[in-house]
Amino acid sequence: MAERSREERLQIMLSPDEVTALDDFRFKKRMPSRAAAVRELLKRGLSAEGFATATFGSKSSDFGVTGKALPARR
Repeated sequence: MAERSREERLQIMLSPDEVTALDDFRFKKRMPSRAAAVRELLKRGLSAEGFATATFGSKSSDFGVTGKALPARR
């Protein structure tokens, strides 16, 4: 098996519902780790036809796994 170099670390924060959705996907697809599940979902999302690009000025809070918007911080 070819070794892959993973030199970049990506840290994200998820809501409890997003973690549940990620874990449900992971276990259903029998993935070895959350990281593997995230990489698979990224691969699928990036390869999807007709995906929308982020508009200028979008905030991180505008995007979520489950489609539920988080309450705005003050």
